[in-house]
Amino acid sequence: MAAPSEKLAEALAVLKALQDQGQVAVRASALTRTHRERLLKSGFIREVMKGWYIAARPDEPAGESTSWYASFWGFCAAYLNKRFAGAWCLSPEQSLSIHVGNWSVPRQLLVRAPRGGNKPTGLLFETSIFDLRLELPARQDMEVKDGLRVFTLPAALIACPSAHFRARPVEMRAALAMVQDASDVLSRLLAGGHSTIAGRLAGAMRSIGRAQAADNIVKTMQAAGYTVNESDPFENAPPVVLSARETSPYVNRLRMNWTQMRLEVLRLLPEAPGLPRSIASYMKQVDEVYVSDAYNSLSIEGYKVSAELIERVRSGQWNPDSIKSDQSHRDALAARGYWQSFQSVRQSIEKVLRKDNAGHVAGADHTVWYRELFAPSVTAGLLKPADLAGYRNGPVYIRRSMHTPPNPEAVRDLMPVFFDLLQQEEEAAVRVVLGHFLFVYIHPYFDGNGRMGRFLMNVMLASGGYPWTVVPLERRNDYMAALESASVDENIKPFAKFLAGLVKSSVGESR
Repeated sequence: MAAPSEKLAEALAVLKALQDQGQVAVRASALTRTHRERLLKSGFIREVMKGWYIAARPDEPAGESTSWYASFWGFCAAYLNKRFAGAWCLSPEQSLSIHVGNWSVPRQLLVRAPRGGNKPTGLLFETSIFDLRLELPARQDMEVKDGLRVFTLPAALIACPSAHFRARPVEMRAALAMVQDASDVLSRLLAGGHSTIAGRLAGAMRSIGRAQAADNIVKTMQAAGYTVNESDPFENAPPVVLSARETSPYVNRLRMNWTQMRLEVLRLLPEAPGLPRSIASYMKQVDEVYVSDAYNSLSIEGYKVSAELIERVRSGQWNPDSIKSDQSHRDALAARGYWQSFQSVRQSIEKVLRKDNAGHVAGADHTVWYRELFAPSVTAGLLKPADLAGYRNGPVYIRRSMHTPPNPEAVRDLMPVFFDLLQQEEEAAVRVVLGHFLFVYIHPYFDGNGRMGRFLMNVMLASGGYPWTVVPLERRNDYMAALESASVDENIKPFAKFLAGLVKSSVGESR
């Protein structure tokens, strides 16, 4: 008789075979009852709804949502294909989110299907699918993106109601900027006789600086005998003029969000004190806060470190090879890496205090901070030197977050623009808040983004003369919730308020 471990291994082999075939949603019929029960009991699969499962990690704590959010899109595609035999399509609004690279998990996914039930189907963690009984767009107006059936960009722009332009202006402007030629939408406007929609799209195009496209839409419709009244569907002027040469929705969204969010930040953060008279005194405060900063920053990321370990690492009196458990070994390596990276960040701060441009310094030095952060893990053989070269080359998911960071290609477009924005920004408070938030939003590395974001924040704090500020472990939930609100809902207020409170406390303590 096979041992229990051998029986579980057999079930895992079946699960792996399904995953190798690209199956994210595991149907009950794909597993024998015995294999399914073993995998479920051991925590390797999780039930989403009756008869449908996803792969999970057995070490995930109760209530952990990461595996679900990472599986959401693949699961929905498989479930909808099975339920509607391919006769379905995401709503035009959700299609546009996908087109502009916003893969955040929606709380309710709107789907069109001729056989839809006009009711929600509950999923994990209060997410759901609402299938609307509506006809599908014409075949030429649909396409498949990463397994999801969506409206094409021109068809989605035409089908989107005017209210969505006001509700999601950044996404809608980024989508409009992707239209390289008015002919992409004109053929559909003419075929459907959409004179009102033509006026709306012409006004929207003109609002983002695409006057030629707007004129083309209006004049062509008029030449075909339609009366077109041009109207701007947006409530406010665009926060930034979009270059006609820049069609990347990721870059355009980054620029618009920066310009739009900075106004909220300026209203909430205390005025910058200005660069200190004594660089030595400022650096003394930085050194004094190191132990507290390292403990809190590493603990936020789940490492178990003590002030004693941090002191031993700082003094060089450490020997990670003498540590017995794997977890303790990783904790010690993380503590050593933090110390080494902190020294590099310290050098960057000194440059900033000597009036070097903070954005330029961060752009030039952040790769050094990152290498030092993980250098001990390379020395220990846990990472390869190549792992520290450049930004990530694969997808990444943030624990318990509905936000899905941009794909690797987008990261390479975004990071130079991100540092340009930091370099051009005149207000230190904006560099502090948006520097931290947008860095972790982009998530350029597989690991260490949170620590890097807080290092970046403190370099930007120095650029305004604010003291080094620690994000305390006991405020972790508030911190993550504020970042989630900014990432998923484009609401920077909670994060700006959170950092404002910490900065005010740090200013008070430093006096």
